[in-house]
Amino acid sequence: MDYAAISRPPPPPPPHRRHTVLRRTRFVCVSDTHNIAVKLPKGDVLIHAGDLTNQGSYSELSRAVQWLEKADFETKIVIAGNHDLTLDPVFYAQQGNHFHNQKPQSPRACAALLTGSPTITYLKHESATVRLASPAGPHTCFSVFASPYSPRNGLWAFGYDAPQHGGVGATADLPTLWDDIPLDADVVVTHTPPHTHCDESRVRRAAGCEALRRALWRVRPRLAVCGHVHEGRGVARVRWDLECGNTAFKEEGVEGWDDPGHGNKQSLVNLTAKGGNPLRNDGSHTANSRSPGVGEVAVPGLSAPGKTSESTAQPGLGTRGLGGDPTSPRSDTAVLAGRLGRRETCVVNCAIMAKSYPHVGGKTVNKPIVVDLDLPVWEWTRDGMPRLVYTEDG
Repeated sequence: MDYAAISRPPPPPPPHRRHTVLRRTRFVCVSDTHNIAVKLPKGDVLIHAGDLTNQGSYSELSRAVQWLEKADFETKIVIAGNHDLTLDPVFYAQQGNHFHNQKPQSPRACAALLTGSPTITYLKHESATVRLASPAGPHTCFSVFASPYSPRNGLWAFGYDAPQHGGVGATADLPTLWDDIPLDADVVVTHTPPHTHCDESRVRRAAGCEALRRALWRVRPRLAVCGHVHEGRGVARVRWDLECGNTAFKEEGVEGWDDPGHGNKQSLVNLTAKGGNPLRNDGSHTANSRSPGVGEVAVPGLSAPGKTSESTAQPGLGTRGLGGDPTSPRSDTAVLAGRLGRRETCVVNCAIMAKSYPHVGGKTVNKPIVVDLDLPVWEWTRDGMPRLVYTEDG
């Protein structure tokens, strides 16, 4: 008998692994309602990605806000769009008479309709952390960045200069405003779509923003909600290539979407584990990927969101957008290290108005797009601080 073997101590037990507790959270996404008070399905979070109105008059915005305030959601995240003219005070001061010369509007009064609403989180190129707090809800949390801007195309609000037709162009030619998106963003809401994703216009060209697409490669949020290009309405599940060290901002592929809303009540996108095809995105981020000045939004009860400062995650020269070993100076280390669990983003263009002006064949409308997403559950500590809820193996 091998007494030496008998006397050996048993192997140590495997280490316990902590897992974030996740729970299904339902987002109802709309955009480009253009004065239409569309019927909204039930959900936890409502997102409106801009163009509430046709010209942003006080009466138009007042009706839109009344419709939003009546909607029963724990939180409602709203941005403006290029048609909501008065909500861009700089633009309106320069061009307002072109639209409202007979009846000038007050940008301050128009903005107050949204900023003064107790149930609407109105974001203007800024971030917030949302913590759903209702005992009847999922009690989940997420960070959101939302912005009303879109590439300039004609005389409209919230425009910025970008290469024509969404063209790729040299990096130096691309706008930098999307560098403001913090790396820890779970949800990104923009009026413009990213280039080549849910952005095909009525003239059969990709009208989205390439700078935004590149920013999404770096941030890789779980959900990117947009509108603006009415004919681009739909869903694209983008798989990011994080291994390629030769081609910047590369994608592995895109999974399309067959709208189950045709003949059904809801246009549903199920990204949960129970749905059988969960989104490959765990929301991982490092302590350095959080941007300072991010506001907290606990529901019920809203606190003012803070302006996001410029991202500090700047890569080395020539490595921006490159995958590979996160520890290698030849890769975009700042957006890879500790964040490799962010591999997919679901892009949703949720335009309600189905056609662009002049609405050839008459106005038609789309259904809201409903997105089910697994998000982390949170709780209060004894010290009154919010924290995530974990479970352990074993």
